[in-house]
Amino acid sequence: MIELFYETDFCIENESAWIAWITESMKEEGKTFGELNYIFCDDDYLLDINRQYLDHDYYTDVIGFDNSEEDVLMGDIFISVDRIRENAHDNHVSFELELARVMVHGILHFAGYLDKEDEEKALMTEKEDFYINRFSLPTA
Repeated sequence: MIELFYETDFCIENESAWIAWITESMKEEGKTFGELNYIFCDDDYLLDINRQYLDHDYYTDVIGFDNSEEDVLMGDIFISVDRIRENAHDNHVSFELELARVMVHGILHFAGYLDKEDEEKALMTEKEDFYINRFSLPTA
């Protein structure tokens, strides 16, 4: 079960379409879901999490706490809406496209994909692009 939570004024209007998109994307990977939460927040909220749990002192767009067991994806994915807006502006893409990229990026980590090395980053980007292009993006 995928649930969306908001710790900021932001709210996805068509939640069921976004949840269906993530669900279908991970079905392609042979994955199912246990309890998976997306938590949308602002920069300061995510910075606090980054400092407290990861000992990092910088802004980021997404942090995931993975509790997955084999092919059952579970955990919490925190997303900074502030970073999404800024990244969308900087990359000259729509907010929805950047949001989709970060949402699928977070869950791909839970599915076992990494992005530390150049080859891993290339595969992660390929997977992100595949799922973004394969399914119609709903509007946020």
